[in-house]
Amino acid sequence: MGAPATSRHNESELEPPKSEQFPVRWYRSTFFNMTILGLCNLSAPGIWGAMNSLGAGGAATPTLINAANALTFCLMVVSCFFSSVLVKYIGIKGALIFGTIGYAPYAAGLYTNNRFGTEWLVLLGAALCGISAGVFWMAEAAIAIAYPEPWNRGKALGYWLTYRLSGQIIGGAINLGLNADRDEAGQVSYTVFLVFIALQCCGPFVGFLLNKPADVERLDGKKVELSITENPWSEIKATTRLFFSRRFLLIVLFIGQAVFSEAVFFTYLSLWFSVRSRALGSFLSGIVAVISGNLLGYWLDRSQISLKIRARTAFWGIATLQGAWWVWATVLVTRFHQTRPTYDWASPDFGQAFGVFLFLTIGFQINYLFLYFIIHNLANDEAEVIRFAALLRGTESAWQAVSYGLSSITIFAEVGGIYMNFGLWAVSIFPAWLVLRHFGASKESGAAPRVTTSPRVV
Repeated sequence: MGAPATSRHNESELEPPKSEQFPVRWYRSTFFNMTILGLCNLSAPGIWGAMNSLGAGGAATPTLINAANALTFCLMVVSCFFSSVLVKYIGIKGALIFGTIGYAPYAAGLYTNNRFGTEWLVLLGAALCGISAGVFWMAEAAIAIAYPEPWNRGKALGYWLTYRLSGQIIGGAINLGLNADRDEAGQVSYTVFLVFIALQCCGPFVGFLLNKPADVERLDGKKVELSITENPWSEIKATTRLFFSRRFLLIVLFIGQAVFSEAVFFTYLSLWFSVRSRALGSFLSGIVAVISGNLLGYWLDRSQISLKIRARTAFWGIATLQGAWWVWATVLVTRFHQTRPTYDWASPDFGQAFGVFLFLTIGFQINYLFLYFIIHNLANDEAEVIRFAALLRGTESAWQAVSYGLSSITIFAEVGGIYMNFGLWAVSIFPAWLVLRHFGASKESGAAPRVTTSPRVV
């Protein structure tokens, strides 16, 4: 299969024998820190995802919620871009805590809208969420990439993202229990949002339990260095240069096709399914996404197999499955636009309409995890981990702002979103391949990687 590659820090990807591993205290271990990171993820974006997985934030129609989400993601583009500057002053742990603060106001806005019809708090909550969430997304991405040992990184990513999806599963289970008898279209019970608000308020307190990078103890004995030392203006220039580098620009479309789909399939669920079917979708989609994400994480950690093979099989596997699911979805929504159905789980043909939602959710999860794998392989040092994490999350936010904004338009919500996502998938594959094909190739050919034009070998 070829010799295992080494990381950007000359770390072996092979797990050393137990006798060669360093002793660690459980409360300083990477497992402990990934658990805390996961709990922060559950209480903040995990519960946010739970609300959105109800279809349009649980509202009867998706227009206002999609517009609010577009506002959130627009502001996240800005906060992501400047987040590395914030890390310089308050550290990566402080940035993570700051990032959890804005989620609860958005849940409160959905609650008041669902119960009283209030709209202004939805938009204010969305704005506060966008300001903090961009920082949170950068911080959690950098921590998830930098803290784990090389041979645990894929499994750690899958484990961490499981918590995010656990929020969706918990929310779906609660909502399913409250709405199991509602086989018509409409909005979900407002009671579920009280639980969501309470869980999101726990986020900042959980974040205080995270170890600072210097305090983390790894089995390979390596200290984690995750800080920014440049002055703010130099940091902004360095981040800007990295964005316009060839290796990042070539994956912008691939990032787009991966995250554009979230608004698309949640809007699909809200338009064509009954309340209890939407609750079922929220619950089941989280379970299947957890399974698929962890399986991909285990594959990416198979260090006995060369990096080149792992990267290429994962990339082409994901790309092929995505294409199949978009063909399926395109056929369905073209028909739904004419027939205007509302599917309940007791309806004929429910399975074929509901199944594509589950598969698109799987696609989102495995794409999401694979993007971290790409960023890890692009970064040359710890500072670049932070910058690339900020750029990844900022680019994701920009695509999602466009997606949610367009999904607030009726015709786009019904058919245009799926058509456009299908097209994005088609045009993204070749540019991404120009980047992915270098992963592991330089090591095997004996040539040194060219950092300025192609990804660093790990």
